[in-house]
Amino acid sequence: MILETGKLAIQAIFRNALRSSLTVLGVVIGVAAVIAMVTLGQGTTARVATEVAQLGSNLLMIMPGQAAGGPASGATSSASFTIRDVDAVAEQIPGALTAAPYASRSVTLVFGAKNYTSTVTGTDNRYFIARDWPVEQGRSFYESELQAGSAACIIGDTTSANFFGSGDPLGETIRVGQISCRIVGVLASRGSSSFGADQDDTVIMPLRTFQRRIAGNSDVNMIYVAVREGFSTEKVVGDIERLMRERRQIAAGGEDDFNVFDMEQVASMLSTVTGILTGLLAAVAGVSLLVGGIGIMNIMLVSVTERTKEIGIRLAVGASERQILMQFLVEAVVLSLFGGIIGIGLGLGLAAIAGSILEVPFVVDPLVVVGAFTFSAVIGVIFGYFPARQAARLNPIEALRRE
Repeated sequence: MILETGKLAIQAIFRNALRSSLTVLGVVIGVAAVIAMVTLGQGTTARVATEVAQLGSNLLMIMPGQAAGGPASGATSSASFTIRDVDAVAEQIPGALTAAPYASRSVTLVFGAKNYTSTVTGTDNRYFIARDWPVEQGRSFYESELQAGSAACIIGDTTSANFFGSGDPLGETIRVGQISCRIVGVLASRGSSSFGADQDDTVIMPLRTFQRRIAGNSDVNMIYVAVREGFSTEKVVGDIERLMRERRQIAAGGEDDFNVFDMEQVASMLSTVTGILTGLLAAVAGVSLLVGGIGIMNIMLVSVTERTKEIGIRLAVGASERQILMQFLVEAVVLSLFGGIIGIGLGLGLAAIAGSILEVPFVVDPLVVVGAFTFSAVIGVIFGYFPARQAARLNPIEALRRE
């Protein structure tokens, strides 16, 4: 009986192919939208997690001011750090593997006829340890270069490609602002950060060189701290806060004029935000599934009206109400399942295309795919039941009298 019912349902669907296709379209759009939104959202979350992990899960950032929105939000005006603060953190915090100074400015870079604006960073060799960012070609700074403030620099992979293409940049001289700087190393490629910036588009030079010849001051804008393995980042953050309050002479009960950011917390915050946004987008997309279900109910009601005489004949020759109910219910579910299958394929395809354009990983969650398919079937059952019940309850005599 089930096979016969299914056969009748498919015949009825293909009898009005255009109408059935338009009915299925609502479910297709709904399922495709949900699949695409969730897949892109999960890919974005995976990208954020990967990029934050590249910074280091044991990395802390100390910034002056009272920023409220995370490391990229900026801070209120407050005294910058000095190299003595950096050394104090490295020497007096037991859980600190190293502490590195960081100061940066946007400066015009020039090589031959080529020029563009990029980020120039002043720091020392501790920076490469704290950021877990090795020098891939060449070398790091000599101690003599750091102490004397020599015009040596290490460039990122993007900077190297912009100026030298596939050529060897080592030993070449570029102009950084008004300084002629000799390239001694090239950093390993890192790609874009979680905040969209190209990390490889950079020039790194000794802190003293940067302070004297570019910044014109002795400020350190930020301190990177790498936490030793086995130490709790929470405890290290507490130790740093106590030390910095003491060094910056903040009275008991006074508000901190600096912030310590834990990259694990930043990663968790970003993942939570992207998860919430993904859920909201999926919920909005899910509304179109309900619209598709209403479309199925509407078409099934029309179908019942059109096929009243057919229903009357079937009832008159002995078909039970249950058989009529199943016929129309199966028809609605088949329509919905067709839409679900096509929608899954379309949604995954759109997610893959959008992911390649946005450079987001293509992360497919089988549970989401199965859930969308199941939900489309449920939509068919829910919105197909009322028209099917109406068909099953027709009076055979009244049905046969209709034209």
